[in-house]
Amino acid sequence: MVTQKFKILMVLVALLALAIIVPNSGSFVVLLTTRALCFAILAMSLDILLGFTGLASLGQAAYFGVGAYLTAVLATKFGFGLGWDFWLVVLLGMLLGAALAAFFGLFAIRATGVYFLMITLALGQCVWGLAYRWNSVTGGDNGINMNGRPAFGLDLTNEITFFYLVFAFFVASMAIMYVLVRSPFGRSLEGIRERELRMQILGYNTWLHKYIAFIIAGAFGGLAGVLWAHTNGHVSPENVVLTTSVDALLMVVLGGAGTLVGAVIGSAIVFGLREYLSTLVPWWQYALGAVYVLTILYLPTGLMGIPARIRQWRGSGKSEDSTKLTAKALASKPS
Repeated sequence: MVTQKFKILMVLVALLALAIIVPNSGSFVVLLTTRALCFAILAMSLDILLGFTGLASLGQAAYFGVGAYLTAVLATKFGFGLGWDFWLVVLLGMLLGAALAAFFGLFAIRATGVYFLMITLALGQCVWGLAYRWNSVTGGDNGINMNGRPAFGLDLTNEITFFYLVFAFFVASMAIMYVLVRSPFGRSLEGIRERELRMQILGYNTWLHKYIAFIIAGAFGGLAGVLWAHTNGHVSPENVVLTTSVDALLMVVLGGAGTLVGAVIGSAIVFGLREYLSTLVPWWQYALGAVYVLTILYLPTGLMGIPARIRQWRGSGKSEDSTKLTAKALASKPS
């Protein structure tokens, strides 16, 4: 049985390897990894809801979008966020994402199951409609082109330097969310996911717990949007569209809900297949769809569930062997 300390050590080694290998792998790999890390933060924020609280949301793109649009509007219209005030924009993006989630949560948390899914979908579409129609601020369908990246002592126009900045935000976000889910609050979220009625009987305010988790997910969604705006250099309604929320949801399911690391793995696979495979074959969407279907059919717990599935197969094989040996012994026993 793999201990928790060993799992943490494996993650740290993987992060160290990522920090060493990616900068030496060419500009395309650096840009692709930077984009994947931004989406990994978004996917981990959704995992707080889906994997640990049991709330499947299709509105996570809304918080991603408001963070990205806030960054683009402040940078292009006011020249704000392109210097040391970049850190203030990061804070504002997280606060705006949290504030929007706090407002949406008042409506969404009242529902459960498919009704929660539909409400978050509708609320997310409202944000998309605002981004598409508010031409004077958002640029409508054309979006907003950024004026460049911040300069505050670091040359962020350099792709490798910017990669390390995003990487630092990613590691910090993962660490914070890991501490959160391992805390008593995180354990209570898992209890709500498994049996909400029992948690209510034990005296927990389950609505408040889910509401706080919803706000936290919105805050990290806003952070992912801020970083994405500087990474991509362009913000448009495509960042707020339903497809973005679906991508984040599929990343979590593909990697393994309730693990955080699974969301990161799912993000890497999706971006790898989408960006790299699309340059090789025109039917890359079918390959990505096949990966999703096979995972759901044969690995419902995601790629992170492979070790448990292997142990299950081994255990079933041993039990069958012991059953055969017992039957053989009984058959050979004289009457």
